[in-house]
Amino acid sequence: MGVAAAGIAVLASCGGSSGEDPVQAAMSTFEVGPQVENFSGEPASPLASVHSSAVASASAAQASASQRAAQFEASANAQVAAGRDKATQVLATAQGPGNALDDVTLTGVPAQETGGLAAAKVTVRNSTLETRSYAIQVDFTDASGHTVDSSVVGVENLASNASANPVVFSTKSSETTLIPVVVKAYRY
Repeated sequence: MGVAAAGIAVLASCGGSSGEDPVQAAMSTFEVGPQVENFSGEPASPLASVHSSAVASASAAQASASQRAAQFEASANAQVAAGRDKATQVLATAQGPGNALDDVTLTGVPAQETGGLAAAKVTVRNSTLETRSYAIQVDFTDASGHTVDSSVVGVENLASNASANPVVFSTKSSETTLIPVVVKAYRY
């Protein structure tokens, strides 16, 4: 007996419950051929399947990369905020202009690179023989020398003879030309 016949024989031995012919009962549960109402008119394409899979993988990778970038940005912003908070605390208790004015220089940043905000690159060079931290206050003044805005930046654990380059921004209107000036710089 062939495999197909053996399968029908097994099914036929199960029989129907209503006295119908067991072979007819078994055969009535089988559908022969494709169901026309489920046919789109296009055969399944292995390339379409690969394409869909690749698009889904790329979308997942992009979402994952965006999430990692957002996490990195949040982490970097938290570190900058923590450094600024520490520098603000140091400057609040310090007297006078500080002990590190000679270690700090400013370079203006073009407004077209900052979205129109006044900004300055702060270069801090540790001139000591030990790792040190710095708290720096930069005032943004108008043409008459009046302080319009102020920004604080911190550089922590700067190695001997190493440099760091944080950037400070003014949040005031870009309609006024502002000049950045280091007013306090403390090494601790």
